[in-house]
Amino acid sequence: MKTTILLLLALSSAAAAQSPAACAEMAKLKLPGVPLEIARAEWIPAGPLAGGRGVVVVLPAHCRIEGMLDRRSGANGKSYGIGFALGLPGNWTGQFLQQGGGGLNGSVAVPLGAQAAGDQPALARGMAVVTTDTGHKGTGGFDSSFMQDQQAVLDFEFVAIGRVATLARQIIEAYYGKPPGHSYYVGCSTGGREAMLMTQRYPQYFDGVVAGAPAMRTSLSNLATRAVSVAFNRIARKGDDGRPIPGSAFSDSDRAAVVNKLVAACDTLDGVKDGMIFDPLACKFDPAQMVCNGPKAEGCLSPEQVDAMQKAFAGPKDSKGAQVYPGFFFDTGITAAGAGGGIAGLLVSSASPVGGPIPSVEQNVDAEVATARANLAAQLGDSAYWVNLNTFSAHGGKLLFYHGVSDPWFSAKDTIGYYERMAQANGGQQQVRNWSRLFLAPGMGHCGGGAAALDSFDMLGAMVNWVEKNTPPDSVTATGRALPGRSRPLCAYPAHAQYKGEGNSDDAANFVCKP
Repeated sequence: MKTTILLLLALSSAAAAQSPAACAEMAKLKLPGVPLEIARAEWIPAGPLAGGRGVVVVLPAHCRIEGMLDRRSGANGKSYGIGFALGLPGNWTGQFLQQGGGGLNGSVAVPLGAQAAGDQPALARGMAVVTTDTGHKGTGGFDSSFMQDQQAVLDFEFVAIGRVATLARQIIEAYYGKPPGHSYYVGCSTGGREAMLMTQRYPQYFDGVVAGAPAMRTSLSNLATRAVSVAFNRIARKGDDGRPIPGSAFSDSDRAAVVNKLVAACDTLDGVKDGMIFDPLACKFDPAQMVCNGPKAEGCLSPEQVDAMQKAFAGPKDSKGAQVYPGFFFDTGITAAGAGGGIAGLLVSSASPVGGPIPSVEQNVDAEVATARANLAAQLGDSAYWVNLNTFSAHGGKLLFYHGVSDPWFSAKDTIGYYERMAQANGGQQQVRNWSRLFLAPGMGHCGGGAAALDSFDMLGAMVNWVEKNTPPDSVTATGRALPGRSRPLCAYPAHAQYKGEGNSDDAANFVCKP
């Protein structure tokens, strides 16, 4: 009888929370021992939200709470604090999602949970969603001025995400009268790094974590993209000032010829000719296949161009020949123009991911590696080296990775490398498949995009099914604005999608995951 009364009180409290009045009351919230400031508690009526690919999503009525945690004055006199926003839907499912950031953070994103959620953001599913600026304010996404402050650096690297995870649960419980039943973390790039840190630094906080294109070893990935630019600048045309013109090592027709040859060599490995390479591990394309028999001509490459491509995609090595950062896949997105805010493909190499064109023709890899290794602050927040996840997996935690094969900033090969090291440290790949899987997205750039990519997929739904229904994802169906009407399964590494040999080749149902 007592249990029934408590349940009815909890249900009554949750129902009362779903109102503008209850939302407004949250502005007065105080949590013992927590330096919390609520700046806004606003009830937002249900309404449409224009999503990607022209899809209109209807968001439920929800209470949006915005505030700051740990406000303080920094050593430089600048004001700091961990900003956050929390969306509390009226149709709450009992689930909580923390949304990862991007770049160097510095702004509080709208709490939607749209990353890797297909056409239905987490908030639209009835999940409570929180976002954070990770402890500082910045402009342009890559404002590093906060790094002058010790605590601000610690907050950005790993402290803030843990603080916000705890705070969000406290607010959720205060609002609904009960804590979340299941908790998830989803992010890409910086958010992917944060997702990995949640499994490493806070192994019992989340039931399910989705890490997309994680920004691991950023200093070394930036070194690698500079190495690509330097290799191509050495054969680029010179401007009036005698300096190389970035992006001029290959003409548009050269780039088109490379992709055509690449597709001809590797497209049908998955059983169907469709302009996509769904078996990138088996693709053995070599630019040497394109060297001109005589003078440079259309459809072939000069020996200098071939040599530059081979060096660029092989990844940088130090003076002793040791691999500093893994190379990059040859994939259809290497000629991406970088339109619409995306990052240009490696063969374009007209600009670095952060900043303008790189005109250098020399690079001291040893010195850059030494600088990267000396940056201990960055290593505090790096997710590339911690592989012991037995506490995370032992409590039932599930971890999904995804990465675009054409990502020009963080190589998918680096994520594969981490996954394999992690598997080795946790009982082997068959054992790790019980709680972690990796998915490669052919043609996709950094966190999305690509002229021949299927970059819309519901990793969040796959994770929820795994955590709450014990249904592990052998594959996740992908579609994309670039190829309307086409779908493919993204298969758990190291398997790939293979056409069955009959049926509509644009339908994912006619493919199997082949080891």
